Amino acid sequence: MTNPVKTYLEGTHNLLYSFLVSLPLFLLYELLIIISQPSADAIVRISVDVWIKSLFTFLGVNAVSFSLLLVVLIGGFILYKEREQLKTLRLSYFPILILEATVYAIVVALISQTLVSWVVNIAASDPITSLTMTQKIALSLGAGLYEELFFRVILVTLFILAFTKLFNKKWAGITASVVLAALLFSAVHYIGSMGDPFTINSFLYRFLFGLILNGIYVWRGFGVAAWTHAIYDIMVIVFMP
Repeated sequence: MTNPVKTYLEGTHNLLYSFLVSLPLFLLYELLIIISQPSADAIVRISVDVWIKSLFTFLGVNAVSFSLLLVVLIGGFILYKEREQLKTLRLSYFPILILEATVYAIVVALISQTLVSWVVNIAASDPITSLTMTQKIALSLGAGLYEELFFRVILVTLFILAFTKLFNKKWAGITASVVLAALLFSAVHYIGSMGDPFTINSFLYRFLFGLILNGIYVWRGFGVAAWTHAIYDIMVIVFMP
């Protein structure tokens, strides 16, 4: 007899479901940025998004338009590559994926509000009080998308390939990759003019957060990790001011 949970987990851990379930994050983020920040001179974006769009601008192309073009091209590649999976695509899995990510976000919130706060005596939330609620939600969605894309899909994947070859053991490669990417994820929050003042407590909190997200990415893929990050950030903004 087929195990429906096993079927769901195995069936959704692929590029096709990750791309399709994360696509609304990209569209909502860009839409809310436009709605909440109509003046192009004062737009606040996620740092990783700024890095990417600054590169596009440096190359002389419209950053937003080129981002949309890249999404279309990447989506087209994934749909072609996973064309056999399209035949068995189950739309009913998408709300379950969001629900799954919500459960992970709640668990992360509980950990951050109990274990982390108790051990290192810090508040888990770090609200940007000068922004409107719409801007904060936009940045939460953007963090889920862009930070997971950079730190999980790019860094963790590259580290796993490199360290697995170096250590010649998959478990050692994954462990080293998860830890190193979490360290870099935490460290980047203190870089640049918009970076936070460094404290060991906040660094340890973000390191633990990165470890959890890295584990979710390795186990469940980009889409679930991105939504977990986004939902957690929204929960912090709405329920943990």
